[in-house]
Amino acid sequence: MSLLTLSDIRVRYGNVEVLHGVNLRVEEGEIVTILGANGAGKSTTLLTISGLVRPCAGEILFDGKDLLKVPSHEIVNLGVAQSPEGRRVFGPMTVLENLRLGAFSVRDEQAASRTLEWIFELFPRLYERRQQLAGTLSGGEQQMLAIGRALMAQPRLLLLDEPSLGLAPLLVRSIFETVRTINERGVTVLIVEQNARAALKLATRGYVLEVGNMVKEGRAADLLADPSVREAYLGG
Repeated sequence: MSLLTLSDIRVRYGNVEVLHGVNLRVEEGEIVTILGANGAGKSTTLLTISGLVRPCAGEILFDGKDLLKVPSHEIVNLGVAQSPEGRRVFGPMTVLENLRLGAFSVRDEQAASRTLEWIFELFPRLYERRQQLAGTLSGGEQQMLAIGRALMAQPRLLLLDEPSLGLAPLLVRSIFETVRTINERGVTVLIVEQNARAALKLATRGYVLEVGNMVKEGRAADLLADPSVREAYLGG
């Protein structure tokens, strides 16, 4: 059984259907990427997994459990956490306060403390800035904080929505290397990303979403070599 399975997921915003029968699977231990242009439905797919958007048809299973019967806050308790597009940190709160908010569902304080230590190892800059207001951080630091906050929930599956958005190339490389480290520590990752080349070099497998339809899937290396993917997303 796959860790995560989406079967024939359809989502409507009002009368407009934006996901047209999406099928996707993520195996435990993988990094899987969803590629696509703006408006393809990538973020909607992640929000649907998180329970923040409810589909009008289809099935989502996480570790065999039907997520469509679970409220969004309980989906976090099952082991799914999301780092949203645009970071959405709580600006008037400190870095440390933001991180502790991410652990709201964790009952074991010692485990939460160990996770916090691990996040500070992953992102030493966050430790340096731990008493600084999140709204005063740079874009790259806010992205580190958004990922760290999601990790505080101790997820089995981490959903990352456009982690490289607006970042300088050097920072993008650093963030993606950290995602690989997170995965090596046992966290499965599903990443939505417009930087297709970086995402496919990071991922095990990938999907291509076009206007709400999954049009391609395969090993990341195969998608990197696919002429149509290269032309559409990798600059030829």
